Amino acid sequence: MTHLSCKRKGKRSRLKSLQEIIDKGKRIVFFGGAGVSTESGIPDFRSQTGLYSAGGRMLQEGELAQIKGLTPEVVLSNTFFYMHPGPFFDFYRKYMIYPDARPNAAHKKLFELEQCDKLRGIVTQNVDGLHRMAGNKRVYELHGSIYENICMDCSKRYPLEWLMAAERIPRCEDCGGVVKPNVVLYGEGLDKYTVMGACREISSCDVLIVAGTSLTVEPAASYLAYFGGKELVIINREATRADRQATLVIRESVAQVLGAIRL
Repeated sequence: MTHLSCKRKGKRSRLKSLQEIIDKGKRIVFFGGAGVSTESGIPDFRSQTGLYSAGGRMLQEGELAQIKGLTPEVVLSNTFFYMHPGPFFDFYRKYMIYPDARPNAAHKKLFELEQCDKLRGIVTQNVDGLHRMAGNKRVYELHGSIYENICMDCSKRYPLEWLMAAERIPRCEDCGGVVKPNVVLYGEGLDKYTVMGACREISSCDVLIVAGTSLTVEPAASYLAYFGGKELVIINREATRADRQATLVIRESVAQVLGAIRL
């Protein structure tokens, strides 16, 4: 692969290169993170205005302030969920759910690519459900989805609207069990069938577009090792550890870049 960095090429030239890669691609797979949804009004995790910064302030208030050693990562862990379900749901509802968020230009373009049968799969680290809301069917949600909530005792499923309207600790209407969001918390493993499908798609594609992720979250970031195709494209505002292996690196907004692609 010939590496074309954002420093050596102008913005228009980089977009032209991406257009050519997509035009020639026959099996494209998209691997995305939090940066894909920021222009839908959902904060990322580690920026100054992100989840961990805003959520950190909440940990200094009220009931959460009485529990020592808390960080957003701790609150979003399976251990904290089992030990302190009330504070967990307070934090979860306030900082993990954005019910008014809608697909942006990136999500919409990926749906168009799937309709053209060029996009063979989306592998996402996001739990916001926006890819499916945009219409995509071939989506591998590595960390689950806020739109799925399951009773831990009888496995009855509940929609997001029900969870938002439920009591502080949501309980199943049938058996009284706690209803847990179907999202992967810290300390939990990923669904093996979702992982198998994601790795299969990555290993069989000729173009892999990695966008809106710093590739620091494991084990998801390690799945790029399965890619053996021709073109690796990185679209991210900051450097990633895969930049040196990429055909093309673009330091721009994911929504703006993908929105400019013509089909």
